[in-house]
Amino acid sequence: MEDFRKLGLSENALQALQKKGYTAPTEIQRKAIPILMEGKHDIIAQSQTGTGKTASFALPIIEKIRENAGQVQAIVLTPTRELALQVAKEFESLMGKKRLRVLAVYGGASVSEQRDRLRQGIDIVVGTPGRVIDQIDRKSLNISMVSFAVLDEADEMLNMGFLEDIEIILKSTNAKKRMLLFSATMPKPIIGIARKFMHDPIILEIEKQQQTSGLTEHIYYEVRPSDRFECLRRVLDITKDFYGIVFCKTRAEVDELSRKLMNAGYSAAAIHGDISQDQREKILQSFRIKKITVLVATDVAARGIDVTDLTHVVNYSLPQSSELYVHRTGRTGRAGKKGIAITFVIPSEKGKFRFMERRIGSQLQRREIPSVEQVKAMKSEHLKLELDTILKSTPSEKYTALAKEILISNAPVQVVAALLKQIFQSAEKENYAEIQKAGREERHERRPGRRDERRSGRNWRGSRRERRR
Repeated sequence: MEDFRKLGLSENALQALQKKGYTAPTEIQRKAIPILMEGKHDIIAQSQTGTGKTASFALPIIEKIRENAGQVQAIVLTPTRELALQVAKEFESLMGKKRLRVLAVYGGASVSEQRDRLRQGIDIVVGTPGRVIDQIDRKSLNISMVSFAVLDEADEMLNMGFLEDIEIILKSTNAKKRMLLFSATMPKPIIGIARKFMHDPIILEIEKQQQTSGLTEHIYYEVRPSDRFECLRRVLDITKDFYGIVFCKTRAEVDELSRKLMNAGYSAAAIHGDISQDQREKILQSFRIKKITVLVATDVAARGIDVTDLTHVVNYSLPQSSELYVHRTGRTGRAGKKGIAITFVIPSEKGKFRFMERRIGSQLQRREIPSVEQVKAMKSEHLKLELDTILKSTPSEKYTALAKEILISNAPVQVVAALLKQIFQSAEKENYAEIQKAGREERHERRPGRRDERRSGRNWRGSRRERRR
């Protein structure tokens, strides 16, 4: 713990860190904590998820704010409910014996319950922008006296259309606060927020996650949107012992895909921001012991999943950025084990995909979607391998006796054929849908004009009031 002690943290903080099993600070903790403890500068940190950034701002905030202040002393904005809950939980675990009250404020939970908790006195509020503004409008949340304002995963909030909300919230804070901005990328609107609301910030560039791993094979399939599920089924069926994460863009897409997979007989489950923490832990435990082998997830919900032996990562939806691609696919090809990263590319996203390839700095291999014949042939090969393994093991006396009894009146070939028929029965009934080639065949489909794109963009982001619901 000596390295943490050198950062200027109190004995209370050191004990809390030791209890959590921390032994040495990460790069961002080593750089950010002393600056925040000094209290003279704002911070802009380009840092990805998984670098320890939550503790890098939580620890100094806990150290600097007062007990029994009777007002909100820190506001942390996150893009999703899932992340708000995790950050709030991290604050609570790092407090040690210091008596501070933390509240996660997010949409989908009772407004009145959150209002009542706020009125009882909260020191640290961690929330999503829409619900935070809602509580400010209701006069139940006052952030005019905060000492700290944190934007966590600012680029993700930008992607979700929260830029206007963030500006409204920051205008409700006081000018003397310390402000911390964490973002994996630094698009112009994020830089604009920094220039507008921050004072003399120090910029910290944290080591970027290693680009595409040499242990990971990166491939992609060109596929129509309506054929993605069929393509995924074929990928799963040609793969022996598939164990991986399938990434989708939205919660609704995660729910729909996981339901389809379970109905088709795959051991699948879904995690996203609408799933309770208890349920999330149960699902992840089942995934770790491989009771569940296909985990369908959104990006933020997959945060914190640390499994070193994933065979596959599937981008069912194209990542929003090259950094996100690296972060997703970095979950396979680890600990000396090979992995495969698969991306489904729909015709309308080819340009975006090529741009992403250039940013990554490596070219993905294009593959043809497996045919029905290839899938069935691969299933036969998998069965042969399983039978070979079984034959090499020592059979129990019960089955040996039964086998001798059956072979008295039946020819060996007929017996094996009958058993294979029984095993393959479900597979033979399985109907694979036809998949059309994606590409030029799509040109007859109407592409939205600029007016349509603007309209669809408005519908997606919706009004501020709609986003709070």
